[in-house]
Amino acid sequence: MRHNMGKADRVVRTVLVAPLLAVAALAVGWSSIFGIVLLVLAAVMLATSAVGYCPLYRLVGLSTCPVRRATHA
Repeated sequence: MRHNMGKADRVVRTVLVAPLLAVAALAVGWSSIFGIVLLVLAAVMLATSAVGYCPLYRLVGLSTCPVRRATHA
């Protein structure tokens, strides 16, 4: 599995998006359907940022990972 997420994307998911989803889940109630969906989304954000691969990015052909170019002498 090749990385398709750049460092900035991974940091934003870990530091901003996942905590906001968890707080929103707390606000609507942990045991409500919407709260559970928000918690699952927060877990997905953390998991994808941990491995550096987002399946949704792959489906739409998006990559935020910088391309490493080989230099030829």
